[in-house]
Amino acid sequence: MRDVTTRPALLSDLPRLAEIYNHYILNTPITFSTRPSTVEGFTEWFEEHSDGKRHRLVVALEDGGCVIGYAGTGRFRPKEAYETTVETTIYRSAECTQRGVGTLLYRALFELIAGEDIHRIVAGVTLPNPASVALHERFGFRHVGTFTENGRKFGKYWDVAWFERPLRL
Repeated sequence: MRDVTTRPALLSDLPRLAEIYNHYILNTPITFSTRPSTVEGFTEWFEEHSDGKRHRLVVALEDGGCVIGYAGTGRFRPKEAYETTVETTIYRSAECTQRGVGTLLYRALFELIAGEDIHRIVAGVTLPNPASVALHERFGFRHVGTFTENGRKFGKYWDVAWFERPLRL
């Protein structure tokens, strides 16, 4: 892997974040979004994932400063009692899979939230996705259940495996 660094995401990263995400919308069942995101539409999402406390967003940058992936934490559910549970999101550019970028992103993300008032971290993984399952297990997530056929995309129903871990392992 070339020299890759991480940093908190900036508003100026939005076009590239949307580009990365749109690849998965258009070409994979990994996200259940079905319409490409605009930069303007991604702005609210960005703000929800970068409050500087529980909700953080980090990017991975390759040599010349090009964003090649991102990871973040966001609200799990809107009711107040869920405030200490966050849900993760992680995406890499299509050219940067299987290169350790996900590991680098999760390591940076979990270091950023280490001192926050978070009790549980959860993640949903559309199946099949062995690379994402392996990444989550490597970071101490354990499988807690699978919703079967709960999302339809590309004319097919997909399962979603759910994982959780405490903030502090």
